[in-house]
Amino acid sequence: MDLRPGYKQTEIGPIPEDWDAVPLGDLFTFKNGLNKAKKYFGYGTPIVNYMDVFRHPGLRLDRIEGRVDVSKSELEAFEVRKGDVFFTRTSETVEEIGVAAAMLDPAKDTVFSGFVLRARPTGDRLDDLFKAYCFSPRYFRRQVVARATYTTRALTNGRSLSAAILAVPPVAEQQAIAEALSEIDATITKIAALVSKKRAVQIGAMQRLLSGATRLPGFSEPWQEMKLGDFGVFLKGSGVRRDQALSGELPCVRYGEIYTTHHDVIRRFSSRISRPVAQNATRIYFRDLLFAASGETKADIGKCVAFNFETEAYAGGDIVILRPTSGNPIFLGYLMNMPEIARQKASKGQGDAVVHISAKALASINVRVPSEPEQDAIADVLTDMDAEITVLESRLEKTRALKQGMMQALLTGRVRLPVQGEALDALEVAHA
Repeated sequence: MDLRPGYKQTEIGPIPEDWDAVPLGDLFTFKNGLNKAKKYFGYGTPIVNYMDVFRHPGLRLDRIEGRVDVSKSELEAFEVRKGDVFFTRTSETVEEIGVAAAMLDPAKDTVFSGFVLRARPTGDRLDDLFKAYCFSPRYFRRQVVARATYTTRALTNGRSLSAAILAVPPVAEQQAIAEALSEIDATITKIAALVSKKRAVQIGAMQRLLSGATRLPGFSEPWQEMKLGDFGVFLKGSGVRRDQALSGELPCVRYGEIYTTHHDVIRRFSSRISRPVAQNATRIYFRDLLFAASGETKADIGKCVAFNFETEAYAGGDIVILRPTSGNPIFLGYLMNMPEIARQKASKGQGDAVVHISAKALASINVRVPSEPEQDAIADVLTDMDAEITVLESRLEKTRALKQGMMQALLTGRVRLPVQGEALDALEVAHA
């Protein structure tokens, strides 16, 4: 393949002619972190831990929550400085090792954990903020993963990371790249905060509306006290293995997805089964309530989702289905996960390592419900809130995808930043 004018071929692929391909060993010295007994943790000196590095590519002191009791010699041996880079050293999967984070604040009296490696700069070839991004592109991650070792856990070390090659632009371009990426990070943070705020408002509204503490205009009739068994009949899901979950076109809900994919109301399907598989599964209908019949903890047992579709669909095994004779499914889906209902389900869960709940136990749970018109009105309010949050989450997902595209383009030199705005505009057009 012909190179673009102004580019050169290197072991990590084409990069601009004025960039360098540099082994990390020429840029950093590596050191393993502090290991101490559990009794020394929870108080004392701030410590950079594995999850700090994994979650925050740009480390700030006010985000470092871990504490450890250390001696003066340990503080000196495992000190953290502004500009240090930390890499995750070990994990259950190779994809999670060698994840990097740069300390962006002056860090006096701070140490780092034995689960991470410290890379201390040997010079000033890398801008500090640039370090928060430059270890993320695919070309670099492939090198880290390829050099990892794996026994019971995936591992990397300073020798392995020292051999990894990094694309290094001139410092002025590093700063421009870092500024562009930090701007989109600020946008992501702003949208994520708005999502959290909207969710908090929704949770507050749910607690008031679903308990009857707040009534919508036009409704004043007393709510009716019932047991779940009074709503309708209980059935059991059956017959869908994991390897059958993508065998066809018929929508299906498997019990694990009640915990991971669906929340309160089913809005999309991640499993679809074939007609032969469906013959051994349980058909579900509009208004059905699906409860997870087993789980890891009593606090989560019996999590519920409502089926709000008229389409043909099925439930797999380990699901208890309540088929109500009336009621708004969206209202009921939210109601079944309210704290007071969850506490009752937890009290009826059986088992320790794996917790189970039966149809009989669910049937005995006490609930309070309004008239169906009031259920409809409450469901409309909560649905509108959900729609607003969904729009924001979609915007957040798209902005994160834009950032990934920007990093891949800017950190490999595929897109240059002679003027920051021009490149950013070009990237936004490319991802529109």
